Amino acid sequence: MIRTFKQLLAQRDHLIRVFSIARVVHPVVIDLFGLAGGYDGFWLDQEHGGLTYEQICLGAVCARANNLDCFVRMAPTNYAQATQCLEAGAGGLMAARVESAAQAEEFVRWAKFSPRGIRGMNTGGRDAHYTHKTQQQYAEDANRDHFISIQIEMMGALDEVDAIAAIDGVDLLFLGPSDMSQALGHLGEVGHPKVWEAIDRVAAACRRHGKHWGTLPADEAYAARAVEKGCRFLIMGGDVLCLRRGIEAVKHTFSPQFPHVM
Repeated sequence: MIRTFKQLLAQRDHLIRVFSIARVVHPVVIDLFGLAGGYDGFWLDQEHGGLTYEQICLGAVCARANNLDCFVRMAPTNYAQATQCLEAGAGGLMAARVESAAQAEEFVRWAKFSPRGIRGMNTGGRDAHYTHKTQQQYAEDANRDHFISIQIEMMGALDEVDAIAAIDGVDLLFLGPSDMSQALGHLGEVGHPKVWEAIDRVAAACRRHGKHWGTLPADEAYAARAVEKGCRFLIMGGDVLCLRRGIEAVKHTFSPQFPHVM
């Protein structure tokens, strides 16, 4: 039985563990993470991976087969793309590169049916069980169940983080430390004090408005510090990183046979 991200966020003692799929959207990769255990779901990174509708369908089917939830991280530039991701079967959406509360509000409205939003009605997708739901039931279920996250990684979003956290329909704020470090003038210094100040601002806004926040930790210590500050949602591992580290581990195991490339 899949426990969705929204259900897990409601369990305030549960730390949500997520992996990322960006460039190797294949059933075996998702099965490997599922069999490893401990993960609650994954994101499909359309922002950087340029994933197609068919790849998102495949990822969503693999998620359901492994009792995992999934969502699509996308650039908030195209209403049709947002609804297509949901109709493909993704459990929710994350908006990357958000500049303002107004842009975050627009994104939420793309993802919600009336009266909250402006999403177009079409019951032919997976989230309407391929026409098995009535329009009324579909709208009610989708508005209630789909997970919506807004990334805080641009200065405009950080400046308006309190207003973004207050938006009805936003379930999670996600601080992207790499882009935030860049926006703050400390490119690559994800542990810089200014980045942690930004994290504190996000955490405080979420506390004020009863919302949750997440991040992508650099290492174990970074993750522990974020959790101490109230983080509930961690991205730990992904397709490319795990493949790279797996190759490195194999080469280390056979280091005498790789004398010139270690």
